[in-house]
Amino acid sequence: MEVQDALSRSLVTGEVLARNARNFPDRLAVIDGDRRISYSNFNQRVNSLANSLKDIGVGRGDRVATMLYNSLEIVECYFAAAKLGAVVVPIHTRSAPPEILYVVNHSGACVMIYDGRFVNHINRVRGEMVSVRRFVVVEPMAPGEDSEYEELIIKSPPVEPGAVVDDDDPAFILYTAGTTGHPKGAVLTHKNFLVSILNTALETGLGTGETFMCVVPVYHASGLVSLLMQVYLGGTVVMVREFDPAVVARVMSQEGVTGIFLVPAMWRFLLQFPGLAGQDTTTLKVAFSGGALLPVKVKQRLLEVFSQCRLFELFGQTEVTAFTCVLKPGDVLDKAPSVGRPLIHLEVRVVDEQAQDVPVGSVGEVVYRGTTVMQGYYRDPEATAQAFRDGWFHSGDLVRVDDAGFLYLVDRKKDMVVTGGEKVYPAEVEEVLAHHPKVLEAAVIGIPSSRWGEAVHAVVVPRPGAKVTAEEIMEFCAESLAGFKQPKSVEFAAALPRNAAGKILKTQLREKFREPTL
Repeated sequence: MEVQDALSRSLVTGEVLARNARNFPDRLAVIDGDRRISYSNFNQRVNSLANSLKDIGVGRGDRVATMLYNSLEIVECYFAAAKLGAVVVPIHTRSAPPEILYVVNHSGACVMIYDGRFVNHINRVRGEMVSVRRFVVVEPMAPGEDSEYEELIIKSPPVEPGAVVDDDDPAFILYTAGTTGHPKGAVLTHKNFLVSILNTALETGLGTGETFMCVVPVYHASGLVSLLMQVYLGGTVVMVREFDPAVVARVMSQEGVTGIFLVPAMWRFLLQFPGLAGQDTTTLKVAFSGGALLPVKVKQRLLEVFSQCRLFELFGQTEVTAFTCVLKPGDVLDKAPSVGRPLIHLEVRVVDEQAQDVPVGSVGEVVYRGTTVMQGYYRDPEATAQAFRDGWFHSGDLVRVDDAGFLYLVDRKKDMVVTGGEKVYPAEVEEVLAHHPKVLEAAVIGIPSSRWGEAVHAVVVPRPGAKVTAEEIMEFCAESLAGFKQPKSVEFAAALPRNAAGKILKTQLREKFREPTL
C-alpha cells in the first residue's frame, strides 16, 4: 500500500514540479515576455503562493477560481492549487459578469484570482459571490510596488506545503459551453491529465527539453494539456497572452521555439502574415493543430513554410481531457479530412442509437472509456447520467470509421439538422461552401421552419473584396447537394463568432431564430 500511495502521489501535478526543481533546477521553466524563471525559482514561488493560500484556508478539494490571460501567474496558480489538493476553476477571459458569477457560485470557489483588467466586471457581481472568502488581483504596479498577488508570494516561505494529494483527486473543473442554459463543469483529475499527456507525448514523439509556445488560452482543455505536458516533460513554456501573428512570429524566432499548438484560424492568420518570412523559424520541429479540421490548402502551405517540422492534427473534447485522436505526419494530407486514429490507452467505439456498434463506413456516435474520461459534471448528476451509459461516455460527435481505423468527423449530434424528416449534416454543406471561390468560410445551422420543422440556413463570410449574392450561393450548392441539403436561406457576416479555442459558436448563430421563419 505504501508503494501504491507513493506512486499515486508521484503522478500529481504539484509533485511533478517539485521533481523537476530537484532534477534540473537551472533549466528555464517559464518565459513570459521579459520574465524568465528557472524550475528552482518557479517551484519556490509556487510553494510560497500555495502556503499563502493555505493560510487563507484553502485545502484539499476547495475550489480556486482564476480569470487570467496566458502568463506566469496563471501557471503559478495552477501548480500552487495542485500542491494543496485544491481544484482550479479557470474562467474564460471574455466572460460577461453574469457568466463569471454563475461559474464562481456553481463551483463554490473560495478564492478568486483575476487580472486587473477585469476589475470592473468582478466589481459588478462581487457582492453576489457568496462563497468567495478572498479576492486577489494581479495587475502591473508602479516601479518598486508589489501587487496584491505578489504580496502573497512574498509573505510566505518557499517550503513544500506538505499536503496529501492523490492522483484520483480532482485537479480542474473546466466549464464547457452548453447548447442551452448554463455551462457544465467537467471534473478532471490529476490522473486524467497524466494519462492524456503520456498518450499525446508517446503518439507524437515529444521528449524532454522542448521550448513550447502556449498561444491557445490555457483555460481551455487543449491549451491546458499543452502547457502541463511541457512541465511534465521538463520543457520550457513560452506564454503568449493573446494571439497576434506578429507577436507569435517574433517570439518564435526570438526564443527558438521548437513546438507550438494553434487552432486552424490561428494557423491561417499566421501563414498570411507578411512579416513571417523575415523571421527565423527553423527551430520549429513540431506543429500541432486542433479545435477544428485544418483545410488541406492550409496544411500544404504550413508544410511549405515550416518544411523542417512535423505536423500533427489532434481531435477530442474537454470531457476526455482534450485529445482522443491523432492524425500523424504521414497521413495529414493522404487521409484528409480524417481526424486520425484513437490515442493509445483509450477505448473507442462508434455506435447507433441503441448503443450497438455500427458497420465500417456507417455513421454513428463515438463513445469513449478509459483513464482520460472525466469523473462527471460537477453538481449535475442528471447531465452526468445522460453522458455516461453502461460505462461509456457519449461524446455527441457523429463519425464514421474506415477499414484502417481512421475516424472521420461527420458532425456534432446536436448540430444535425432534421428537415422534413431528412437528416442533414452541416459539415457536409460547409464543405461544399468552402469550395466557392468567393467564400472565405461558412457555418450551417438549422433554423425553425413551420413547414419543414427545421430548414438549412447558411451564414457566409465572403472573401475580402468579393461580392456574392444569396442566390449565387444557393445555385452553387444545388450543383453538389440533394435538394433537402441545400440552404433555404443565406445571410452574410463579417466574421463568425468563435471561442478562444477557435470553435464556431453555433449557439450564438441560432439565438435570433427562435420562431419559425420559413
